[in-house]
Amino acid sequence: MNFLWALLIGFLLGGRFCQAQDEDQVEPEDPVVDVHRPDDRQPCTQWMGGVPGTPGHSGHPGRDGRDGHDGPKGDKGDSGEPGEKGDTGEKGPDGPMGPRGFPGTPGLKGERGESAFMYRSSFSVGLTDPVPATNVPIRFSKFFHNEQRHYDDATGKFRCVLPGVYFFTYHLTVYPKDARVSLYKNDRTVMFTYDQFQDSNLDQASGSIILRLQAGDEVWLQVYGEEEFGGVYADNTNDSTFSGFLLYPDITTGDRRR
Repeated sequence: MNFLWALLIGFLLGGRFCQAQDEDQVEPEDPVVDVHRPDDRQPCTQWMGGVPGTPGHSGHPGRDGRDGHDGPKGDKGDSGEPGEKGDTGEKGPDGPMGPRGFPGTPGLKGERGESAFMYRSSFSVGLTDPVPATNVPIRFSKFFHNEQRHYDDATGKFRCVLPGVYFFTYHLTVYPKDARVSLYKNDRTVMFTYDQFQDSNLDQASGSIILRLQAGDEVWLQVYGEEEFGGVYADNTNDSTFSGFLLYPDITTGDRRR
């Protein structure tokens, strides 16, 4: 600020000094004036610069320009290297069932299969005499039917050859004492029958069952208990029978093609 005041005072004093010199100069008599020569005289104040002006205020920001046009599409870049395989995520919950699809095209007709009637196993046997002993298989020696020979009268047991579902039944005459009979499958009692004999009469005891058997399984009848319960009887006019037959086989696809 002091510098500006000094500069202003110097400017004023300089002006007055120049004015005094102009007044003191005496023009020469009859000066020769060259009208063609330019007047190169300048005020004495030209030697000193003016005071700098105060800087103006900043203008308001201009408005945003318009968006330019899109440039041309660049070339496709090179494919990056495949990343490492991530860990398998947890299984998500089952989604909702989708709509029912259209029926598929029917497949070709298969080859003609074998009839279940080709697999046969059946027997029907009877007693010729009363049961002589208890707690052993009853040996039926009268044959009504045993075409496949799956019943063995030497052991009194039916031996399964064709796996499947079988039906067994027995009808026994009881005389002259009580009878207790059980049906066995592989040394395990499956079914019991008990008949209490009535004096001066012939009783009948019967039973039936359906069993699923595997090849090698054995089925038989047996009187259980003491001799006083061995009243299973047979003679020329009274029969006691044991029968069984295959209802349907359990044959796999591989066995059917053999």
